[in-house]
Amino acid sequence: MKIGILAGEASGDLLGAKLIQALRERCPTIQVEGIGGPAMMAAGCESLFDIERLGVMGLIEPLFRLPDLIMLRHELYRHFLQNRPDIFIGIDAPDFNLGLELKLRRAGIPVVHYVSPSVWAWRQKRIYKIAKAVDLMLTLLPFETKIYEQHRIPVRYVGHPLAEQIPLQPDKIAARRALCIDEQATYVALLPGSRRQEINHLAEPFLSAAKLIAKQKPHVRFLTSHVNEQRYQEFYEYSEKYAPGLPLQFFTRRSHDVLAAADAVIVTSGTATLETMLYKRPMVIAYRMPRFAFRIVKWLVKTPFAGLPNLLANEQVVPELIQDDVKPETMAQHVLDYLDHPEKVRVLEERFTKIHQELRVDTAHSIAEAIAGILKASK
Repeated sequence: MKIGILAGEASGDLLGAKLIQALRERCPTIQVEGIGGPAMMAAGCESLFDIERLGVMGLIEPLFRLPDLIMLRHELYRHFLQNRPDIFIGIDAPDFNLGLELKLRRAGIPVVHYVSPSVWAWRQKRIYKIAKAVDLMLTLLPFETKIYEQHRIPVRYVGHPLAEQIPLQPDKIAARRALCIDEQATYVALLPGSRRQEINHLAEPFLSAAKLIAKQKPHVRFLTSHVNEQRYQEFYEYSEKYAPGLPLQFFTRRSHDVLAAADAVIVTSGTATLETMLYKRPMVIAYRMPRFAFRIVKWLVKTPFAGLPNLLANEQVVPELIQDDVKPETMAQHVLDYLDHPEKVRVLEERFTKIHQELRVDTAHSIAEAIAGILKASK
């Protein structure tokens, strides 16, 4: 069996790796090719192109990258027509994947899209394109299935693999030992995102907030982890510029250990907020983008929350600071409030544990079963 697959960024790479492993349990001889990052390649995916070519964000940057993205999609389409997979699986990256999926499905290749676009939040009319482009939508979050059911699009909630991977009770001391850091110190994690643009927009306020925290509590130390050496180096250069001398320890590809080891977290909006919630860590969510892009997004978005913990709780349980509200003073104040009021943290931990339990399903089995069903129906 041959599977075509495409992930567009670090979070999709991790999901894709778990998906490939689940499929291999059912069919050890499958061939997997497309676009993936280090985790997917380690799981056996042959990546035809560098995943960094898809690492764009916002509304403006893709316009500058459009010729390259169009060429890449055409090359992938031509490749999959000449080397037809039994099924194509697009992981997230809907602006790129859905166009490719539409063409492949019209060519008779069954298509599964894994990770629902945020049609429940903005650009709701994409649902009509999705209906034409996919044979099945796999959703990570339970509330996402409703809109697909309303439009009679085959959908299956498969849970989030991170909810199974991350223990209900993380071991802070074990994580600190794994990182070789002080077991008794107080740590705040700084996680400004996996994309270059996120670091460009958020590094300065994150580091400035850390300086304010350190000024109020000189004993506090800081941790950061990055998806690769490039992001590590970019954030390091910002730290030398904006926070020289800050007691900040750098790691690469150790975000889960860093989250488990931390007492509080400043994190950019995205999958990392879900990971932070699953590790039961109090957090401040922040996000900033180019001003013009933000005006468009603000006009389009129809949801009251940006962070997944608040969306899952259906209320604001952790602070969200967006665009002009991303101020070092405000971020520092929220973190200091967590550190000074452990009783608030305990309430938050209980709420996060309840959500974690709700998200825990047999994700790997559900995914493999759903894809097997599509393959059977296509024969």
